[in-house]
Amino acid sequence: MTESMLSAVRGTATRLSDNTHDYDPLMEQIGSKSLVLLGESTHGTSEFYRMRSDITRRLIEEKQFDAIAVEGDWPDVYRLNRFIMGQGGGDILEAFDGFERFPRWMWRNREMLELIQWLARYNQSQPIHEKVGIYGLDLYSLYRSARAVIDYLARVDPDQASIARDIYECLDNVQDPQRYGLEATRGLRDDCRQAIQQQLVALQSRSTDYLDRGELLDHDELFFAEQNATVVRNAESYYRTMFKSSVSSWNLRDAHMSRTLLNLQRHHRIQGHAGKVIVWAHNSHVGDARATEMGWKGELSLGQLIRLLAPPRDVFLVGFSTYTGRVAAAHHWDGNVENFRLNAALPDSLEHLFYRSGLDRFYLPLNSGSSHTLEEPLQERAVGVIYRPRSEQLSHYFHASLATQFDALFHLDETSALEPLDPSPNWHRKEYQHWQAGT
Repeated sequence: MTESMLSAVRGTATRLSDNTHDYDPLMEQIGSKSLVLLGESTHGTSEFYRMRSDITRRLIEEKQFDAIAVEGDWPDVYRLNRFIMGQGGGDILEAFDGFERFPRWMWRNREMLELIQWLARYNQSQPIHEKVGIYGLDLYSLYRSARAVIDYLARVDPDQASIARDIYECLDNVQDPQRYGLEATRGLRDDCRQAIQQQLVALQSRSTDYLDRGELLDHDELFFAEQNATVVRNAESYYRTMFKSSVSSWNLRDAHMSRTLLNLQRHHRIQGHAGKVIVWAHNSHVGDARATEMGWKGELSLGQLIRLLAPPRDVFLVGFSTYTGRVAAAHHWDGNVENFRLNAALPDSLEHLFYRSGLDRFYLPLNSGSSHTLEEPLQERAVGVIYRPRSEQLSHYFHASLATQFDALFHLDETSALEPLDPSPNWHRKEYQHWQAGT
């Protein structure tokens, strides 16, 4: 870690003051861009959610962004979309009930609840072409998406619903996507890939018949169904490939997210919206993988693909990092959420470099004249929904060249855990209450 890198951070970064002007430099850099991707170095940091919410509100109010796309499953997030659009009734907590699978707390948390409340209020005063939607980019919802396709067809075309039910039967008798993938890979079940593809094509080919006088909500419901059929196809492939190659499954997932994002933008523009989308996802998806150890091993990322597929002038990638604090995470997959102490960052990491700057919390643009100084690869931390503090370096670090990974980055020396709506028995209540009191 060179002193020139430290000087570059100190000379380029703007210290945050915890007021409304903190995001002025970001807004200026974003300009007229239409795809802004906001990352996070952990899935369980309150400040990342709150800062992204603040940025999202400003982008909506000042730059007419009309969609938010998050690293969540399509049918689950669409329940939130219906709520903020004023469809279907029910209270706000019912809108979050779609998040049934692990990690529920990643979206069922207080910080997200407050954003959804704000979006619902905002949309109440907007004409239909200016309402803001929220959507999921991910593909884990194999069975929930299949059910959603059948439910849609049952309303508009019962005969096709019966056909879809028969086609998806090859998936439905397991209800465990990983088991399905293992059995399909080993040839222990019938191959239904062609039938699933045919179901998607059939839905798309009948789309004009399903639209009633071109009403916008009918278009949205058709788009919702088509995306669910796409999720079924891609999720089936994902669960197959995860038993063959981790690189292949990762790449299939991020390719799915990039296509979903561009499909969403196109759909909004067809409906008369601006088609300007804000993305919430992990740094490992938002950052350009070509600048990281991930990319050097052959992995793609959402940020990389969007930089390649969309006009470069339209894309802006923002990373977030922290040095220490607390984080909401689980010990293992399907485990309870816990309030972990986040270890101080390793000495040869980017986070430690930022800590040494003495700025505490800052905004760092990466397209300035000094950004080339930050090209030297350093270790960078990534905590997902699982945190393993005892194997910190092996489990949570990879090398990255910051200068081209993002267009800008926010750093905070110390952060706190987000607040789950359903804290588990293992949640550290004493420490949690201490944090809640703001002390």
